[in-house]
Amino acid sequence: MVTGYAGWQEDELRREQARLQAEYEAYRSLNLKLDMSRGKPCPEQLQLSNEMLDILPSGEELRAEDGTDCRNYGGLDGLPEAKRFFAEMLGVQSSEVIVQGNSSLNLMYDALARAMLFGVLGSEQPWSRLPSVKFLCPSPGYDRHFAICEQLNIEMITVDMTPEGPDMDAVERLVAEDDSIKGIWCVPKYSNPGGITYSDETVERLARMKTKAGDFRIFWDDAYTVHHLTSRHDELKNMLEACSNAGHPDRVFIFASTSKVTFPGSGVAALAASRDNLSHLRKQLSVQTIGPDKVNQLRHIRFLKDMEHLGRHMEKHAAIIKPKFDLVLSKLESGLGSKDIASWSKPSGGYFISLDTMDGCAQEIVRRAAEAGVTLTPAGATYPYGRDPRDRNIRIAPTYPSLEELAQAIDILCVCVQLVSIDRILADQ
Repeated sequence: MVTGYAGWQEDELRREQARLQAEYEAYRSLNLKLDMSRGKPCPEQLQLSNEMLDILPSGEELRAEDGTDCRNYGGLDGLPEAKRFFAEMLGVQSSEVIVQGNSSLNLMYDALARAMLFGVLGSEQPWSRLPSVKFLCPSPGYDRHFAICEQLNIEMITVDMTPEGPDMDAVERLVAEDDSIKGIWCVPKYSNPGGITYSDETVERLARMKTKAGDFRIFWDDAYTVHHLTSRHDELKNMLEACSNAGHPDRVFIFASTSKVTFPGSGVAALAASRDNLSHLRKQLSVQTIGPDKVNQLRHIRFLKDMEHLGRHMEKHAAIIKPKFDLVLSKLESGLGSKDIASWSKPSGGYFISLDTMDGCAQEIVRRAAEAGVTLTPAGATYPYGRDPRDRNIRIAPTYPSLEELAQAIDILCVCVQLVSIDRILADQ
């Protein structure tokens, strides 16, 4: 029995098209405003951390474990207990961690901007003085990584993502032949948007590969390292250790934060790297800042405490958002599963579901969804320069809407996917 749209007769497709169009017009008449454009925690998730706001009594001196007065200047690279917390979270040593402000994206931007201004440890000259600077961008990937490169005039080279991580055959070939390729963006665990966790082999190949640029850097954005959806956690091989074992100890910058653990606008961010990299970085930071917000670091550590408490806190997050992921996956299966017009990721952590439509359909699907009141991440945003070469990837962000809103939004999305797919099939017949 033929079930996929491609096997239907034209008259069957026309009848289905008419039925779906009537359903679509009914949704349009509701004047909905449903936003699934960004991966934001919902209000119920933010509520989980409200206790942190009252955890520092105003009548006491706010001192860290080493006696540092957190209200005053100093503490360039973070409180000792904050460094220890992130070290445990990332599987590195406290001496390999610097803890800074509220945003890991800010740390990434600063690290790349400093490389353009001054180079990195081992650079012969600032990257901005080179004829060109290029970065590898595994895609679909994180749009804000790409925006940083675009603003700093760094040329982006798209590398396909596979179920194991970036296409390493392509990565190894490119970095071996071009010394203007200075780095690669990676979201190695529960990747944005595909939910992929890099395999051990991918980590090892990234660590040991030969690069023509002696100052090549891996920007390892470990944003979702503790963001599990189930009790079965993906395991990610330690990249800092892998680089050290491969004889390239300075190759990686690891970034992480509590942005979606506590409050996205008021979290704490950290950078992990080799001790030599951090010594080099401290000299630059000493001019840039007198010190980070140590009061915020202190209240985070007193609230989250250690890995055991962090784990329990993240289980509360999962209890709120996993039903939303389950709802999206169920509706995609019931609405599209038998049509052979789309595929989607089934992540075990992170914040997104990646939907791949038929080639040439994503932009039109996003446009029609918007007309029916559903705002999605722009089609193409998961690729450098906003250009998906196959125009098929759509990032779904299930966390912020309520279950009721989410159900309605995915129903509308499924109708749009079917309508645009039928249009494409009929045009190709």
